[in-house]
Amino acid sequence: MWHTLPAISLHPEDELKAFLQHLLVAIVLVTAGAEDLHAQRVAKYGADFLAGGVGARALGMGGAYISVADDVYAGFWNPAGLPGVSAREVSYMHAERFSGVVSFDYAGFAIPISDQSVLGVTLIRSGVNDIKNTLDAWDSERDQPIPDPESAITTFSAADYAFLVAYGKQLNESVSVGVTSKIIRRNIGDFATAWGYSMDVGLRYLTGAWQMGLTVQDVTTMLQSWSVDSGRLLNIQDVFGDDLPEGGTELVLPVVRLGASRLFDVRPGTLRLALDTDFAFDGATANHLSIGGMALHPRLGAELVVADRVAFRAGFNRIQNVKDEGLDLTPSLGTGFRWGPAAIDYGFGDFAGLVSDLGYSHRISAQYRFSD
Repeated sequence: MWHTLPAISLHPEDELKAFLQHLLVAIVLVTAGAEDLHAQRVAKYGADFLAGGVGARALGMGGAYISVADDVYAGFWNPAGLPGVSAREVSYMHAERFSGVVSFDYAGFAIPISDQSVLGVTLIRSGVNDIKNTLDAWDSERDQPIPDPESAITTFSAADYAFLVAYGKQLNESVSVGVTSKIIRRNIGDFATAWGYSMDVGLRYLTGAWQMGLTVQDVTTMLQSWSVDSGRLLNIQDVFGDDLPEGGTELVLPVVRLGASRLFDVRPGTLRLALDTDFAFDGATANHLSIGGMALHPRLGAELVVADRVAFRAGFNRIQNVKDEGLDLTPSLGTGFRWGPAAIDYGFGDFAGLVSDLGYSHRISAQYRFSD
């Protein structure tokens, strides 16, 4: 589960040069495409439920996992890390955010299909349950509640679903590539639903104790098509006098996610330091580090593994420059325990910084590797 580094190739300089060339091409292409797409309807938070990440190990490290991922969780973080899976792996995570208001569930599966290729499947649900619908409890003509309003109150859920199929292939001892196909389903009770489709591509490079990773998320630009049941929303217009929302298509622009990490031999085990930075082009630059219209989302992480059995983790999953407040840091902590083919990890975050006003986040994940 906490894999060691494989041997490097005979010509790491040439492979590093190729990696940097791929990185430069990816950033140039995504930047050029984003300029053209901004003339259309761009969703700044169109798939934000995926931004928090998966796996308590990764989240305990502040989400700095793009270069580290070489297990079943790579199907989400960087499909180029999937070739690190040498046998079938399954994983599950449950998380509670904002003091339990938002529940998040993840399940993943990875299986080698050849000596160099691995297939991964990911399922995700994030939602707010038992939301009270009081629209039918209001008499708009009399401008007051109906008699016995409790009998007209119902509940619904607002939930987001993601289905990912990822494929990773090892090109040589140092370089691997991967691709992920994504289907997104979003619904707000019976009022509105949306489908979204896109692809991610990934690249991973290993040299000595260094690991580098690149993921271009939604490289094809995600198209989210919303449909609204106007009949279900008529009461909104009656009660609040607002215009009814309309369906349509939104674009979720690509995000370039770049990561690097290094492994150190220390007493009494090994120490890994990691840094990730996301380059986003959706124009959501408020409270973020930015260059022009491009927002930067850096993340820092560290992991100490003792006797290849117990792990201690820490990181910063959000580093922001908040207007009138200055630098705002959101730390995370985590621990993990491995016993043979099984691992249990715990992550705790959102306990400092502005986001702490919305409550803490607890993440628990389990992972199991089957024997060949």
